[in-house]
Amino acid sequence: MSSSPTDTGSAVEVVMPQMGVSVAEGTIVEWRKRPGDWVEADETVCVVTTDKVDVEIPSPAAGRLAEVLVPEGDTVDVGTPLAALDTGARPGEAHPEEDHEEPAHHEAGSESEDQPGRGNGGPDRSGFYSPVVRRIAEKHGIDLELVEGTGVGGRVRKRDLVAYIEAGPTPSRAEPGTKPEPVLHTESPYRPEPDEAAATVPAAADAGAERREPLSQMRRSIAEHMLASRRTSAHCTTIVEADFSAVATERRRLKEEMSRRGVALTYLAFVAQATVRALQRHPVLNASLDGDEIVFHEDVNLGIAVALDHGLIVPVIHKAQRLSLEGMAVAIADVAERARAGTLAPDDVRGGTFTITNPGQFGAVLATPIINQPQVAILDLEAIVKRPVVVEGDAIAVRPMSHLCMSWDHRALDGAGAARFLADVREGLESWRAEP
Repeated sequence: MSSSPTDTGSAVEVVMPQMGVSVAEGTIVEWRKRPGDWVEADETVCVVTTDKVDVEIPSPAAGRLAEVLVPEGDTVDVGTPLAALDTGARPGEAHPEEDHEEPAHHEAGSESEDQPGRGNGGPDRSGFYSPVVRRIAEKHGIDLELVEGTGVGGRVRKRDLVAYIEAGPTPSRAEPGTKPEPVLHTESPYRPEPDEAAATVPAAADAGAERREPLSQMRRSIAEHMLASRRTSAHCTTIVEADFSAVATERRRLKEEMSRRGVALTYLAFVAQATVRALQRHPVLNASLDGDEIVFHEDVNLGIAVALDHGLIVPVIHKAQRLSLEGMAVAIADVAERARAGTLAPDDVRGGTFTITNPGQFGAVLATPIINQPQVAILDLEAIVKRPVVVEGDAIAVRPMSHLCMSWDHRALDGAGAARFLADVREGLESWRAEP
């Protein structure tokens, strides 16, 4: 992964990299290095977050970090210089003492003992929380205002929050929404003292209570991209119903064998494989729109939507047409695991040509997904549910059925083309065979 350096003699600029077609900006979460620090090539300099991924930005070369140009918490466009690196320096060379001070954007000033990381007169960043810190706090139900930050400006870092959690709750660190342990009545150890304050407040005081919090960076970006997609594409949705009996039989046959090799064979892998095959026969669906031109892509770079606790991310399986069923299952599991662990690289969310989303895993039975720009379609796999259907000879049989819902861009194709593609995917699933 490149951090897109700009070479100016012995100085190299580390710039905000491009992290996907739809990503135009990123937010600095944390600086791992400070001015004066020696940095090896490919060593992490800072952490950047976007709506798609949290990324560690590596140094493009070895050198001494001369200057930090963008402070933590700031959001800048792709291509913006983030830091200056002196590549003419040497590891053992002495450097000015001021190089060890906080970056200029934090202002000068000594740190007080009772406020680690916050310079006197410097900007107060105690109220800035990175998306990672927010996610951990939400998961554990922690009020971040109760956590002492040791970062620059009093910012709460991930290590501060982890230390707080490991220390366990104390009377001064009660979790939000919980009450302190009640004082037991001296005469009856089984009955707590009544809450006098609560007893004197009328019940109506809670009427209309609400809690507000700002949208996270990821949610804001998702909102912008989804609204932009609705404004850009002429959205239509076509739905077909597919019988998964053949797939279920094949899955039962292969599941144990693949499991011994550490592969989890899911229904999604079958759908992805059938979709890739159909895309090669219907290239207009494996395309994107660029102004007045439609761009046909030779490779099927398959996006797999992964639900996170705090939003949605679409990692890409590149050249998916080269994968076998087992390879597809492995690839899906890999990108999903790394997406949830926050370890995706920029290339993992770049260059998708078609997207599959799978809300059926949560029990959903019908949906109209929004197209992932600049692609022309997105396929939605719903829950596979056993239900009675009419089969050949007008007999009634119980079969595992699911809806395949595809939203598509009417600018690129018409309803007949969308229906033919879905019929092809359905045919591939209902008459499943190991290889095309």
